[in-house]
Amino acid sequence: MAATDSSDQVLGAGESTSEASAPAQKTAKKTAKKTAKKTAKKTAKKTAKKTAKKTAKKTAKKATKKTTRKSAQKATKKAAKKTVRKSAATKATSPEAAKSSEDLAEDQTDELDADTTDDADIDFDPDNAEMDDEDEFGDDDDDLEGDDADEDEDDGSSVWDEDESAALRQARKDAELTASADSVRAYLKQIGKVALLNAEQEVSLAKRIEAGLYAQYRMDEMEKARAEGDKAAKLSPMEKRDMRAIARDGRKAKNHLLEANLRLVVSLAKRYTGRGMAFLDLIQEGNLGLIRAVEKFDYTKGYKFSTYATWWIRQAITRAMADQARTIRIPVHMVEVINKLGRIQRELLQDLGREPTPLELAKEMDITEEKVLEIQQYAREPISLDQTIGDEGDSQLGDFIEDSEAVIAVDAVSFTLLQDQLQDVLTTLSEREAGVVRLRFGLTDGMPRTLDEIGQVYGVTRERIRQIESKTMSKLRHPSRSQVLRDYLD
Repeated sequence: MAATDSSDQVLGAGESTSEASAPAQKTAKKTAKKTAKKTAKKTAKKTAKKTAKKTAKKTAKKATKKTTRKSAQKATKKAAKKTVRKSAATKATSPEAAKSSEDLAEDQTDELDADTTDDADIDFDPDNAEMDDEDEFGDDDDDLEGDDADEDEDDGSSVWDEDESAALRQARKDAELTASADSVRAYLKQIGKVALLNAEQEVSLAKRIEAGLYAQYRMDEMEKARAEGDKAAKLSPMEKRDMRAIARDGRKAKNHLLEANLRLVVSLAKRYTGRGMAFLDLIQEGNLGLIRAVEKFDYTKGYKFSTYATWWIRQAITRAMADQARTIRIPVHMVEVINKLGRIQRELLQDLGREPTPLELAKEMDITEEKVLEIQQYAREPISLDQTIGDEGDSQLGDFIEDSEAVIAVDAVSFTLLQDQLQDVLTTLSEREAGVVRLRFGLTDGMPRTLDEIGQVYGVTRERIRQIESKTMSKLRHPSRSQVLRDYLD
């Protein structure tokens, strides 16, 4: 009995303990939730404060950078333009001086814009900045450049006011007209950025170009075979991918080799200036020859690429000059003969101390004297009829050339009187005789007829028309009729 009572007491104590621990668990859960909420709120507040501080710092730095750039640009541009105005006002009588001052101001403005562009490329992000921040900086820089451009236009319209001198206005116009000449300078500056190649680099690029050309050839052949119905002519996806990659790499190597040798074209094109083609056109034609040289270059021969490309560039330039330089095109082979004649003529001039004769040139070229004269005629350049003549330049070449087709007033009057007198004389003849004379000599429409054509008109034979013509001409030769017309023979 005692054991049973003790066990009951233990069970009762366990039940009371479990009943007492249930409220404690609920209290612990509530406390944990409140603590978690407070911790989350504190963490969120701290994160928000940190983010706000970073954003404020970035915004302040951006605003400072913009303000500094704008102030520097405005101060430099205003100082340059004031210098131009002062120098132009001092030298108002010299348009060339004003023009040079304007060019100086434009160069300074260009340098400032270049510096601004360089500054815009500098990364200004703080540590641990994200890519979005960099994009924002790029957008801000673009907006800044747009604002600066608008301010430049506003400044230009305010500076060039009505009070500016005539010399300064003329200088501004001249600067705008000569802006096209800067294209050559810009081109030279652009090609100067590419570094020159050494012999090893040229060989490496040539090998890549050769591999790319072969890969492109293989793919073209496969496409051609498939178009003709050859089912076996097919490349696997991996082979096709490799071929395309090799061909793409070959094109990149070709462009690199071209860009690194563009300065060679410019140096050769300078030798052909002043011969009827613009300098930029000569460069363009030389670039076509350079492309051909890149495609034909054989690196296994051992010579440098520039040695090989020079001949292709020269050929392209000389062919273009032969086709385009002259107003009247001359065949290429004849242009070569003309150039040879000019070279021999200069050599003989130095040896003899005088201009060589056509006979001496013929002996030197091993051709006839008549052929030399013919070549010299081909070499002549056409002259414009509007070319001014004389020291004062008030006359043109066309004023001294006779117009053989022009109608002189005196001759026109005499011709009209002659026609009237001839009609009066023909009225003294019979109708048939006057008609035969008019048709025979084309006095009506200017088209003479044959005896057969006149016979068909009158329905008689050719011989009869000849007899009528002979009789009529005898009547016209009679002094009573011919004396009136004889005065017009002079």
